[in-house]
Amino acid sequence: MKKILLLCMLALAAACARPTTHCVNPLTYTDIPDNDVVRVGEDYYMVSTTMYYCPGAPVMHSRDLVHWRIVDYVYDFLEDDDVYNLRNGRNAYGKGQWATSLRYENGRFWALFIANDQRKTYVYSTPEIGQPWTRSVIDRPFHDASLLFEDGRVYVVWGNGEIRITELEPDLTAVRAGGVDQVLFTSPREGYNLRAEGAHIYHIGDWYYVLVIDWPSGGVRTETCWRSRELLGEYEPKTILQGAFDGRGDGVAQGAIFDTPRGDWYAMMFQDHGGVGRIPTLQPVTWVDGWPILGDNGVPVKEFDVNLAPDGEDYVWASDEFDSDRLALVWQWNHKPLDGCWSLTERPGWLRLTTGQLATGLPDARNTLTQRTVGPQCTSAVLLDASGLKPGDFAGLSAFQSNRADIGLRRTDAGLELYALRESPQWGPGRTRTRVQNELLCVPAEAETVQLGIRYDFDQDRAWLRYSWDGTDWTELDEPLQMRFSLDYFTGYRSALYCYATRELGGHADFDWFHQE
Repeated sequence: MKKILLLCMLALAAACARPTTHCVNPLTYTDIPDNDVVRVGEDYYMVSTTMYYCPGAPVMHSRDLVHWRIVDYVYDFLEDDDVYNLRNGRNAYGKGQWATSLRYENGRFWALFIANDQRKTYVYSTPEIGQPWTRSVIDRPFHDASLLFEDGRVYVVWGNGEIRITELEPDLTAVRAGGVDQVLFTSPREGYNLRAEGAHIYHIGDWYYVLVIDWPSGGVRTETCWRSRELLGEYEPKTILQGAFDGRGDGVAQGAIFDTPRGDWYAMMFQDHGGVGRIPTLQPVTWVDGWPILGDNGVPVKEFDVNLAPDGEDYVWASDEFDSDRLALVWQWNHKPLDGCWSLTERPGWLRLTTGQLATGLPDARNTLTQRTVGPQCTSAVLLDASGLKPGDFAGLSAFQSNRADIGLRRTDAGLELYALRESPQWGPGRTRTRVQNELLCVPAEAETVQLGIRYDFDQDRAWLRYSWDGTDWTELDEPLQMRFSLDYFTGYRSALYCYATRELGGHADFDWFHQE
């Protein structure tokens, strides 16, 4: 008996001594929406939405669920068409890759998502993260879809308000002829601003669970769980997470639930957070009467301890000295890049952007290189050498979204100018849109090299443009950009490095470094 008691005490002491990782929400404080998470052994992989940015569908890795690193992208670009080449007035703003479902089954990772500009569903797979992904295209759009592998069959659960289930071929290349294709359940219509979308389906124990987001009238975005003992049976709903969070009126909802090897359960849910974007939070999960209840009895929590050992640091944004011959994974291009028009080797230690397609302005400029901003406050800065610009060329740094601000150098027939501007969309009848510019600064350049900066404050959703000719004395413009998370772009603000031509091609701009703090 004494031996048994000793063993129990030792086991309890060992359990108490297990290291934990302290979680403070929001995680990373940057734009990582539409999360889906899958566990493979002791490794966790998360995918997110980046829409029109390329490469797309970033895959992040973690072992402690708190610190995440970008390790791969599912694709380089979706299509080589006018949309992704920003030609003939076409673009994928607010569209592109949405809400990827990530699963690991039969020794392969599977990623399925809709591309709203193409009105198609894309399926990618790879045996190992970091290896090439193969793809198939289904000529049918499955909105906010979730994959379920079940006894050799494959289903996709999708929809808005009316949640549907459609069976795919076992290799996920097409809809299965004669397979299941029906409504799974319909959410209530009365009293909701947003009805059941962002589906995530699971088969856990004796139950099938479908997690969706709702938005009750007069309430906040809410996570609702529907469950049934039969896949095609009758589903019952329950609210599992609801409440304003972190001093904002926005709720926390949409995402994945998953377990750890020790049997603990967690959820990754995001919150709309203004200009910085839609930011992830980790929530504990407690099983109550067969329901996964998130947070603290269904209320989002700010901080808690995760029963996993600390491992690594975040790598979803970073400074860059451009001293490698490969572009760091934290960078994404606005739409598909012109690969022959950028280089990290033509001038070692610098990023060179060369104009290869005429543009009317930054929104339709090719080879604009972007990186996430981070809250609650951050600064981005670059060193720009504009000596290679041709007349009609623009180069600089932008607080990039639909409503944006740029600061940089432009070459006119009279010489180089330092300029700054704000540009906002203006909507007219029939959803027509024009761009309205407000020039903030236009002075002759003191040199061909200048340091440019942007100071972001996401508590106020304001950004201030800055510049320095010597790197010591900085001038900050008085008029800030009032940042807005607008649905026509549907992404958080990014710092963007750009060089574009309006008159002739072949000019270039060099960037020595990018620093974000």
